[in-house]
Amino acid sequence: MRALTGEQADDVRQALMSAERRSGLRFGLFLGEPVGGGRHFAEKLHAALGAEAADAVVLLVDVKGHALEIVTGENAGRRLPDAACGLTAMSMATSFSVGDLAGGLVYGIGALAEQATARR
Repeated sequence: MRALTGEQADDVRQALMSAERRSGLRFGLFLGEPVGGGRHFAEKLHAALGAEAADAVVLLVDVKGHALEIVTGENAGRRLPDAACGLTAMSMATSFSVGDLAGGLVYGIGALAEQATARR
């Protein structure tokens, strides 16, 4: 799967900003190869947010390694239970498997924001 085009990257950035506005949570995305294992790396990225980590959602997508991680902070996790994140991750992975990286990212970010907003 190829990297995002400029237009696709803009769409993903817009989805992140929209998700933050709608949900009140902080959304972050890492797209690339993690250092030291996907889950561990995603958790380190999340922790690096410091005081904002409790209200943050970090998505890590390693296209080459076929890995997807969603890490939520304490407050964000109350609004985005593991089951909801798991279902969203499965939908995203389906899009990725057919070569639609940008569509999967935009969908997943939007779905997480929608679920978090519904549980406000």
